[in-house]
Amino acid sequence: MCGICGVLAFDGAPAQRAVIEAMTRVLHHRGPDSEGVHVDGPLALGATRLAILDIERADQPMTSADGHVTIVHNGEIYNHAELRRELESSGSRFRTSGDTEVVLELYRRHGVRCFERLRGMFATAIWHAPQRRLVLARDPFGIKPLFYRLAGNSLAFASELKSLLLIPAFSREIDDEALQCYLAQNSIPAPLTIFRDARKLEAGHVLVCENGGVTVTRFARPAPALTDELRREPQAELVGELRERLRDSVRAHLVSDVPVGVLLSGGIDSSVLTALAAQEGPAPPATFSIGFEEQSFNELENAREVAARWQTDHHELVLRPDAAELLVEMAGAFDEPFGDSSALPTYLVSRLASEHVKVVLSGEGGDELFGGYETYAADLLAQRLPAGVGRLRPLVDRIPSSNGRVSVEYRAKRFLDAIELPPLERHEAFKEIFSADSRRDLLNADAPAGFDALAAQRRRFSETAGAPLLARLQDVDLGVYLVDDLLVKTDRMSMAHSLEARVPFLDSAVCDLALSLPTSLRVRGLQKKRLLRAAAAQWLPRRIVYGRKRGFSIPAAAWLRGELLPFAREVLSPDAVERQAILRPGAVAAVLDEHVARTRDNSRQLWGLIMLTLWRDSLTAAAPPRTSVSG
Repeated sequence: MCGICGVLAFDGAPAQRAVIEAMTRVLHHRGPDSEGVHVDGPLALGATRLAILDIERADQPMTSADGHVTIVHNGEIYNHAELRRELESSGSRFRTSGDTEVVLELYRRHGVRCFERLRGMFATAIWHAPQRRLVLARDPFGIKPLFYRLAGNSLAFASELKSLLLIPAFSREIDDEALQCYLAQNSIPAPLTIFRDARKLEAGHVLVCENGGVTVTRFARPAPALTDELRREPQAELVGELRERLRDSVRAHLVSDVPVGVLLSGGIDSSVLTALAAQEGPAPPATFSIGFEEQSFNELENAREVAARWQTDHHELVLRPDAAELLVEMAGAFDEPFGDSSALPTYLVSRLASEHVKVVLSGEGGDELFGGYETYAADLLAQRLPAGVGRLRPLVDRIPSSNGRVSVEYRAKRFLDAIELPPLERHEAFKEIFSADSRRDLLNADAPAGFDALAAQRRRFSETAGAPLLARLQDVDLGVYLVDDLLVKTDRMSMAHSLEARVPFLDSAVCDLALSLPTSLRVRGLQKKRLLRAAAAQWLPRRIVYGRKRGFSIPAAAWLRGELLPFAREVLSPDAVERQAILRPGAVAAVLDEHVARTRDNSRQLWGLIMLTLWRDSLTAAAPPRTSVSG
């Protein structure tokens, strides 16, 4: 895994080595094993490397033997051996045994079409010197991040925004639309970033900069099958096929010149990965788990049972509610505000894993592909209920707020608030953090004219007409929530500890089948992930296969009424909020007071506000003096 960055001046002005060296240096945590830069007239590339394959020879930037093409590459290509054999049969000769040189040679043969051939996760930049062409590409599922800044006569890119911040002309003006989206969703959807001056390259897209012009096009788009193209084979046959596809993906994701572990939550996704890694690897893997003192959140018993069954080298940590100082660290690791509280256990389990291995498997994507969220059951239920059910909402308001994991009262309130909405709006309302009215009360500035917090979701949803409704809603989550929340969390929290996280569910071997399943094999009634559970039955204990969804969720509601409350009051104090000039102190205080009084569970809202203010403080603290780089 690596950190990559670069700058290109359209007017031919020479690239400044001091700038690219500073941009590269700040990405050291993404690749502590080596660091390098390449300067060619108006172009400069930088890379830091976490050595996983061909540890001794595959440093970056890497240039072709003829000197014409140079690459910086972040990711892993799981079919690189197959592609290498194909290229060698056509005359290519290789100096390394890793995957980066394979991508380089594939580009030399096929140009930008090469990215369609790659199986894996990647954010890649290629400089084609004779053409004066810079190409950026991001994998179809958006597993690896890539940011860019297009301003004036230059283009700059990087794996993290903190690298772009070192460009002397970079503006730190906040993007009002991104801020609105953050408060609505606790994350910021691509292509937006928190800054007006930068954008995310979207998943499955390629950016080509040539002759002073820039084009961005999509080269891959995993999508659900149309209704008349769904798989109709007997369930037993599909179960067998899924088992083999999962096995194939895990086998590919285990290829490494260093040990590979598994982040084991105790739920079905990570437990399946553990079972298959134990079977397909040279030895049982190391596994890493997080637990809590609050028993309704503690899944260590399940994780221990899976680890014992497959005889893994198991490691675990119990997280206690003295997490205030960790939140400050995490805010600095994220380049923009990020409000998903599961980032905290992910940060800690990554730190734990990094003490033993350099690579881990993680279960992201299983819920979106196979139907694991309770919202999917609610989506189907809502279609069957008669009109007027929403009138029961005042009765549910009488139930006091609980500290438990996604309590009954919390789910009931969410469900009834959204029940009368159209399908996409209802699905998103189940997860909404702050409503439009709440955002209006919170923010000092009004929403931009014509702003739509669901613009990214609507675009995604509009592309899948003809597929079953549930599959379309899952696809929205696959392309927005997964990419801009869960994968961001996994990437930043693992890379903060120089740990590579691989996600075997997000592999074409698995996705091609998952995206073609009928609704009945995804969700039926309250039964979720039906085909995946059936496939896992031969590898895992029954109570894990058919238990409730697991994950690295935390007891935030209880913590924010107990041990973390003083910290929350300090971070969200009227003076602190007023100093930042983003939020209205009175509205913030009302959200906190309502939660403490148990009128409703505002833990997700409060966590998002805390992380927003901590991020803003970290941005101020990290602002470099303008003399640190020249240009």
